[in-house]
Amino acid sequence: METCTRIFDAGSGYGSIRSLRTMVDCTVAKREGRWWMYTCGVEHGSSEIHMFSASLPLGAPLSASGWQLTHDDQDPSRPALLAGKTRSFAWDGRGGRHCPSYVKGWDPAKKAWAERIYYAGAAQNFMGPYAIGYLEWDGVQWVDQSAPSFTANEYWERGSVYEPNLIYHEGKWKLWYVAGANQDDYLVQGYSESVDGRTGWTAHQVVFAPEEKVFDFCVCAANGGYEAVLARVNVGKTELPMTGLWWCEAQEPSPKISEWSEPVRITGPGPWKPVLRYGESDPQEMFVFHDNMTPNTAGGTAIPFHFAIDCLEMDRPR
Repeated sequence: METCTRIFDAGSGYGSIRSLRTMVDCTVAKREGRWWMYTCGVEHGSSEIHMFSASLPLGAPLSASGWQLTHDDQDPSRPALLAGKTRSFAWDGRGGRHCPSYVKGWDPAKKAWAERIYYAGAAQNFMGPYAIGYLEWDGVQWVDQSAPSFTANEYWERGSVYEPNLIYHEGKWKLWYVAGANQDDYLVQGYSESVDGRTGWTAHQVVFAPEEKVFDFCVCAANGGYEAVLARVNVGKTELPMTGLWWCEAQEPSPKISEWSEPVRITGPGPWKPVLRYGESDPQEMFVFHDNMTPNTAGGTAIPFHFAIDCLEMDRPR
């Protein structure tokens, strides 16, 4: 069984939320009995990239359909902002927020579990350079932070780190990320870990060399071990035969790709920013939420494509 469902598409509009121009990138989490999707987008008349949310009905099982964007309490034609930029504007203001990743882990300073949405932020331009920080749930709302928690510090990162994917495992916040820049056709997949997810990150190490073109490495605890979906992308002019989404598994979430199974290709070229989740009803049914592009058929001077968020439903590879 394999189906792909289009969840949100800028070309089709966003229903009653008319102010939203485009939306892309998501992370998916079950919180307090409800499945949530956190995304990034831009409203008409603005160039600022904010974060928004969508959800399934309370108690509903994970599904590719039925997602509803959260509207603003004062104006139902607008999406509700997930968080403002009162604290974070200096490092994510003009360049916006990108590629969110939800994770719940232990904060040793507060001696409490913390829910965070990590993301890449840029101070001046949506093309970067980027740093990685997070929003944190304070029990009532998502709160922005005054500084990023993870920045480039190695020559091979070329001053920019983004596309974070995190899990919390055995007392560590574990981060996979991409370094470099799309516009330079230079992408390196890196890894680091931290006890508190803010400071003390271990030495940044290369997981995939730039010729692999790995843009995302999304890890998920599943089926008694760990699984990952990775995205290989083509951001340059050279055609690459291995682009698309790939799945692999391992006993432990290792930064060494040699300790994962041989990746199995699950889509052709196009998708990126995968989020792997399993639903409640069938332990073998994978939901892979991801970004995609759809042609713009309006013609004229409009851009040639729209961003979309899709979901691939498929049986777990054997």
